[in-house]
Amino acid sequence: MPITLDGSSLTIEKLVAIARFNEKVELAPEALERIKICRAMLEEKLANKEIMYGTNTGIGEFSETMLNDEQVKEFQRYLVYNHAAGIGDPAPIEHVRAALAGRINVHAHGNSGCRPEITLTLIEMLNKGVTPVVCQKGSVGASGDLAPMAQAALLLMGEGEAFLNGERLPGQEAMRRAGVEVPGLQARDGLAAINGSNLLTAMSALHIYDMERFIKQAEIAAAMSIEALLGNMKPYNSKLHELRGFAGAITSAKNIAKLVEGSDLTTGKMKTKVQDAYSMRSTPQVIGTARDAIAYARAQVEIELNGVGDNPIFIPEDKLTLTGANFQGSPVALPMDMAGIAITMICVLSERRLNRLTNPALSQGLPDFLAHEPGFYSGLMLSQYTADHLIVEQRILSAPASIQSIPAAADQEDFVSMGMNTALKNGQILDNAYGVLGIEFMAAAQALDFREFTPGKGSLKAREVIRRHVEHLEVDRPLYNDHNKMKALVKSAEILDEVEKEIGELG
Repeated sequence: MPITLDGSSLTIEKLVAIARFNEKVELAPEALERIKICRAMLEEKLANKEIMYGTNTGIGEFSETMLNDEQVKEFQRYLVYNHAAGIGDPAPIEHVRAALAGRINVHAHGNSGCRPEITLTLIEMLNKGVTPVVCQKGSVGASGDLAPMAQAALLLMGEGEAFLNGERLPGQEAMRRAGVEVPGLQARDGLAAINGSNLLTAMSALHIYDMERFIKQAEIAAAMSIEALLGNMKPYNSKLHELRGFAGAITSAKNIAKLVEGSDLTTGKMKTKVQDAYSMRSTPQVIGTARDAIAYARAQVEIELNGVGDNPIFIPEDKLTLTGANFQGSPVALPMDMAGIAITMICVLSERRLNRLTNPALSQGLPDFLAHEPGFYSGLMLSQYTADHLIVEQRILSAPASIQSIPAAADQEDFVSMGMNTALKNGQILDNAYGVLGIEFMAAAQALDFREFTPGKGSLKAREVIRRHVEHLEVDRPLYNDHNKMKALVKSAEILDEVEKEIGELG
């Protein structure tokens, strides 16, 4: 069933389906009608010589330069050429597909002023698998993601490059093979194709989806470690968290309690400490804080996905052209900076639990470094080194990009969001997070193997999944293969999927 883009109902989950799973898209009929009405208004204003930024004027510092009729026809081509100024390796296909879907959804409002052919061509490109080759770097996240979106817009002129069926081709050849007609660019079309923070928003949407699944896995790993450390289970009673009132902490506590259901530790028969260390008993509060931060980021990203990020914006019912700055990426950049920090915070907590699992002074009787013959074997001693390396890199990457503005365009664009930097570093933070959590999972499974009590149903299922990929460490072996397998396992979310099948969906 195709996903209908109507300007107002695009969710993160729908965007993931389009970007990752090649779900077909269609334009809502009423959206097409809005686009046609807006275009008719723009052409009427052009005929009347009304000044419209980026349509019959230059852009940026050249906004006061008026274009004659002949220049108006050619300007969009050179605008796209000039802005296709990125650098670096191609962005992942899923990022570009998500950006195109987001741009179509902006057009669906009928406030962008482009010809319907532009929007319909973007839809056809998505449905036929034509993905523009777009450099990852070059956007400052204001006036939109101009460099990458301009590189995508080259396809609308039969230029640039594209991926098609796994092959990198000249843009014109990719369009020809896919049977997509090149529409060319007329007045306003180029700017309407590039003038929004669509790539950084698309990347952020995909990251939010992955972050939410990561958080649930962090709760599973925490439950396993807490059980392996003979934790006191009182801190995971949801009533404790309801009295404070933070939604994320309440959810996190309920999830951990659900994961340890059936554990011998929940019966009161086993002796536990009166009070555990913060890295154990603060887990719902810390992961809950991350949940709340990412919930806010989700709300902001979905507003942006369904908003109008152009400049200027055309309002047909009022015959009005408004110049502003709805392309500014700050509403997404700031919460996504916070989301990246939230993931790093979870990883710092994860490493502290890993330390308790391996440190003989703190591990509640577990073998030193979880080795079978400590001293001769070193067990998981070096796994902590690897986690520490990843976390330091995450901490460096957690410096906010949204305050790093550097003025551009002769100070006409003197505050920019740097939201693309946020999106790029969040991808790296997440990649490291999979490794950190994978190492905690591996250590927790090893620790539970040494215990002689029955863990909770969720912990048991998680350990079972881990053991499909990584064997118990009986004697020392090179651990890099185990680390990489565990990182891939966390990224796949197989542990989460299997645990939820066993105990029901986590909150």
